[in-house]
Amino acid sequence: MKNEKLSQRLTQVGEFVPQDAILLDVGSDHAYLPIHLVKTGRINKAIAGEVVKGPYESAVANVQSAGLQDQISVRLANGLAAFEPTTDGVNTITIAGMGGHLIAEILEDGRDKLCQVSTMILQPNNGERHLRTWLQAHDFTISDEKILAENDKIYEIIVAHPGQSVDILTEAELCFGPFLLQEKSTVFLEKWASELAANQEILSKIPASAQQKQAEFSAKIAKIKEVLNVS
Repeated sequence: MKNEKLSQRLTQVGEFVPQDAILLDVGSDHAYLPIHLVKTGRINKAIAGEVVKGPYESAVANVQSAGLQDQISVRLANGLAAFEPTTDGVNTITIAGMGGHLIAEILEDGRDKLCQVSTMILQPNNGERHLRTWLQAHDFTISDEKILAENDKIYEIIVAHPGQSVDILTEAELCFGPFLLQEKSTVFLEKWASELAANQEILSKIPASAQQKQAEFSAKIAKIKEVLNVS
């Protein structure tokens, strides 16, 4: 493996993986995350799933180079088709670097395989509200969140466990994240200040005749302003 250094984003995803978990890393790309977690002693066994042949072959080569073939199984498969609950014993799933809508689709398509999964660490590149809505609708509780900036991009990480939460998430919590909304870190404020400016720019270009569209963006702007506590 040429690059031993894990990105901050994947490092943070890895820090949420429970000690000694049996991991499925969906869309594992070069298998950097499972290799890192095995090498550092966090886990002993993992499946690196990849649907695209090129990254799959790269993952196979990296696992072989690291001498971890006995601990990391690389499989060419779509989403949760990469594992079998009865034989693989997977209890933790990571899905990073995809859109929130796609992550929700992957989970929906393989929902019958989630019965033994106790932890999911999800890092959507967008569509966070959609993903939180899916998790709540299917009785998963969000137990932690993280927001971080890396290479001029901002990423959110959502940790979820099976079991319906006592508290139903509010619209604001679905949109901004229940834990992120409480913390309101510098990165969180930076992200939403940027979103506010982008939405204001769009609103300024919507013609007066498109009243429904104007109302839609005005509502988004009002919601962000409330969170940022700006007028």
